[in-house]
Amino acid sequence: MTDPILDVRGVSKSFGALQASDNVSLNLRAGEIHALIGPNGAGKSTLIKQIAGNMRPDSGSIWFNGEDVTTLDTVARARRGLGRTFQISSLAMEHTVLQNVMLGALGHDGGVMRFFRPVMKDHALLNRAMAALERVGLVDQARKRTADLSHGQRRQLEVAVALTLSPKAFVMDEPMAGLGAEGSRALTGFLDTLRGEAPILLVEHDMDVVFALADRISVLVYGALIATGTADEIRANPEVRIAYLGEEEDGA
Repeated sequence: MTDPILDVRGVSKSFGALQASDNVSLNLRAGEIHALIGPNGAGKSTLIKQIAGNMRPDSGSIWFNGEDVTTLDTVARARRGLGRTFQISSLAMEHTVLQNVMLGALGHDGGVMRFFRPVMKDHALLNRAMAALERVGLVDQARKRTADLSHGQRRQLEVAVALTLSPKAFVMDEPMAGLGAEGSRALTGFLDTLRGEAPILLVEHDMDVVFALADRISVLVYGALIATGTADEIRANPEVRIAYLGEEEDGA
């Protein structure tokens, strides 16, 4: 078996008496979608911040594409090919759809301080941005103000921005949040095709989406992983059903 693209090794993070990450180890292999699930307060956001570079673990290490990136920030990890979409949108709402994607392409090239107007005439960046928009089905919206997009279209735009990084892997934090049934189905289908280009670590509350997409599922409870396995293995795990899936059913 080849080495994983992303390898989280024994990561721990505490905030005073709160153990937000408790010796967490998981990995992401080429061509797969690995879902990370858990109840609210399980520590998913803290773990994702450590993986993306927003937060440094107290102990343990994070390896990406064979390199120890534990001490690198988000920009450095992004330039190495770690693409991320956020639970809360980080898009520039007053810019156009195309401008948002161009900014992503510009960041990939390390030119974030270049003047924006000349950048919009850079044909290489423009072609990369339009190709990303075509991938997510937003070419016809390129000149529209981002604030005027639907919620689902903004999710698509976030993926397009990440695609300009030529990512080797994606970390996606609740991409289905706020989407209706039709938008969720469309994005699920797109993510299913995207895994062949770059594997995806997927944090998601929609269990129908998780079970439809994930090759493996890891369950986080109180900062610690209690299980990792296929969808069938997770469904059948009694500890998972008590800690998480049972709560989901009780709250339905």
